[in-house]
Amino acid sequence: MAKKILIIGFLDSIHTARWVSQLEGQGWDIHLFPSIRGESVHPSMANVTVYHFFHSERLSPERDLNQVAESQFAIWADRFRTHVFDKHFPMYRAKQLKRVIGRLKPDVIHSLEIQTAGYLALETKKLFGGEFPRWLVTNWGSDIYLFGRLHNHRQKIGEVLANCDYYSCECERDAKLAREFGFEKKILPVFPNAGGFDLAILKEQRNQIDPSDRRLIMLKGYQHWAGRALAGLRALERCADLLSGYEIVIYSAMPDVALAAELFSEKTGIPVRVPPQKLPHKEIMALHARARISIGLSISDAISTSLLEAMVMGSFPIQSCTACAEEWIEHGVSGMIVPPEDPDIIEMAIRAALSDDKLVDQAALINWRTAEDRLDATRLRQKAINLYETVWE
Repeated sequence: MAKKILIIGFLDSIHTARWVSQLEGQGWDIHLFPSIRGESVHPSMANVTVYHFFHSERLSPERDLNQVAESQFAIWADRFRTHVFDKHFPMYRAKQLKRVIGRLKPDVIHSLEIQTAGYLALETKKLFGGEFPRWLVTNWGSDIYLFGRLHNHRQKIGEVLANCDYYSCECERDAKLAREFGFEKKILPVFPNAGGFDLAILKEQRNQIDPSDRRLIMLKGYQHWAGRALAGLRALERCADLLSGYEIVIYSAMPDVALAAELFSEKTGIPVRVPPQKLPHKEIMALHARARISIGLSISDAISTSLLEAMVMGSFPIQSCTACAEEWIEHGVSGMIVPPEDPDIIEMAIRAALSDDKLVDQAALINWRTAEDRLDATRLRQKAINLYETVWE
């Protein structure tokens, strides 16, 4: 009989879709329950049964845009109804999840992220009358590193870790923090949640231009509770004397960053391109392959996917010190690790990478070896499969 996995997570997340895709071909019965209400399903999600709050659907690999569009009415209807239910029946989602678990009887429940998926599973377990299935919690991004320091979250994170059976994460840092929170059960092997890369395909693309000959700079455009793109833009402005002939691309740019980018370009004369928010992953990788430097700044993260993308594509990474970068790159050798809100230090890192051709070329070689060892898609897929096989041994 096929093993049943019930994943609780974000329906519209590319990271959820990538995780699910790694489980294809195992003969497992995969189900996905939304951790928040009213989300559309990510277009690349397939081979999974999705539970919207008032209906469910089995997604086939042959999904096309017409099918996605046809489901929008049902999604909007769900959003309206769940808004009403959330307001008047705040425990409705936990009770619905309880019913799904009781009917499905999964071999494992897997919370992809803690602050919504983990908390929802915790509420459901408290309602559960019988034996709760084995529960695996995966730490995403800032789940413990940032939220674990906030008064309103510390106790609840502790409760999640006290009630789950297994814990997984992307950083050795977060494994240590889970132990400090009192988690005493099994911590599963540490590896990136977003899966790996098809290195055989990407190798040719990354080698078309040596890093020292590239005249593009990538800046991740997040500016919100964690992202600090504006600090990166300020640092780039201070480096204007070295940026003649360069173009800056700010991807995933938020409105404040797009506005600041236009003013930056007007003031410095340096061209800045702000692609659409939902830029396909293939195009982001192509941009990293043309970039000399890729900058990612935030006050908190697990391993930043953009850092790994830069490493794979030969772009010199400048990454904030809050994202486990030290577990992947050596400061001053294969990248730069900087405070996320200090434009002075970020400026010095950018200047070093702009001025030293040997530094960026050697870093690309080092980071490619790291990618071969730790980021091959086939190897990471097997690690994801092994993770579940460990849980139901």
